[in-house]
Amino acid sequence: MALERLGSTLYEALKKVFKASIVDEATVKELVRDIQRALLQADVNVKLVLDISKRIEERALKEKVPPGISRREHVIKVVYEELTRFLGEKPAPIKVEPGKRNVIMLVGIQGSGKTTAAAKLARYYQKRGLKPALICVDTYRPGAYAQLQQLANRINVPLYGDPKAKDPVKIALDGLKQFSDKEIVIIDTAGRHKEEQELIKEMKMLEKNIKPDEIVLVIDGTIGQQATAQAKAFNEATPLGSIIVTKLDGSARGGGALSAVAATGAPIKFISTGEKVEDIEAFIPSRFVGRLLGMGDLETLLEKVREAEIKVPEKKAKAILSGKFTLTDMYEQFEAMKGMGTFRKLLKMVPGMSYDIPEDMLNTAEDRLEKWRVMIQSMTPEEKDNPKIFNASRIKRVARGSGTSEKEVKELLKQYVMMRKMLKSLRRKKKLPFFGKGLPLDFK
Repeated sequence: MALERLGSTLYEALKKVFKASIVDEATVKELVRDIQRALLQADVNVKLVLDISKRIEERALKEKVPPGISRREHVIKVVYEELTRFLGEKPAPIKVEPGKRNVIMLVGIQGSGKTTAAAKLARYYQKRGLKPALICVDTYRPGAYAQLQQLANRINVPLYGDPKAKDPVKIALDGLKQFSDKEIVIIDTAGRHKEEQELIKEMKMLEKNIKPDEIVLVIDGTIGQQATAQAKAFNEATPLGSIIVTKLDGSARGGGALSAVAATGAPIKFISTGEKVEDIEAFIPSRFVGRLLGMGDLETLLEKVREAEIKVPEKKAKAILSGKFTLTDMYEQFEAMKGMGTFRKLLKMVPGMSYDIPEDMLNTAEDRLEKWRVMIQSMTPEEKDNPKIFNASRIKRVARGSGTSEKEVKELLKQYVMMRKMLKSLRRKKKLPFFGKGLPLDFK
């Protein structure tokens, strides 16, 4: 992934500083050159690159080192602070008032990932206990309503739209009447280009009639520095409240898009870093830069843990701790882990682990977890509740049903026994904040 490449390059540059016997002017200048190279490769504007590198060099060499930290630590701190300032220091969340209807209108050019972003945003607020709904007013693109309907069904969020209607304002107003009881109503508009004056005019009409609480511009992260022109054009047409940058998972130009938008002063409030409906996060510059530099992001990691948390009744918790731990319980933990995202994304949030774990090791761990899930799915209810009944013929059947080998099924059963023993040894504790290898389990 492109942002991972930018992050690993910056991380390697900082590692040189950590390993240097002394941090002198030559060390700082080499660091600055490495940072310049990394940002330029990420399609960041040359002027911005020169500006940030100049500030880093001046601060690292001229600022008095605060008491209690070394010059080496001071240089790392300067890099972190300047990159954070560069992307916008303060997070700017979309203002949402629980208990009342909040209307969010998404705008953007065709192909920016706006429809998917609408569903992701709905899922984001749904996971936080709010009641979202979607309205499709795209009367131009064939299949726009069907695409949003498919996504809405997947996350169990209601959708209003009329594929045969031609008046987007009427569709929007009818949808808002229907969703008067919802807390978040997200309106997906037709894709438009800054030169398409008729569509810009339609966007103004929608804004005038709907009076949304916030207008969100969706920008494709793969367009790089061109994001500046888009942000300016849309901002002139309607007052933008915020920006979502999408497709930051596979573009070499992601850094260019982020920096270009930040340079306009328009607040980036969300970023999308994957294809799944869960792959959206609030853009908090300090956290983002921390992950990029390999410093981790424990706050976001803990949020993901809380979102994926499995609530376990006290009676069942006591049974588990006394050794009555089944393969069904184990499967529930795998599902919780899956809901948090891939190992790769989770480890990026752990300080010191972002770029040091070999890629093949990550792939092996993810493949093994997925195989274990499928194996447990292939078992009978009796086998899940009482794994002691497994014999050679049952192992063979599960291996065949899950497309794995008998050896792999035996490895799963071995891991299960180890986990059960570990939990039994902790039976005197009142609660386990983490279960297995960092999987969430709350016994409250």
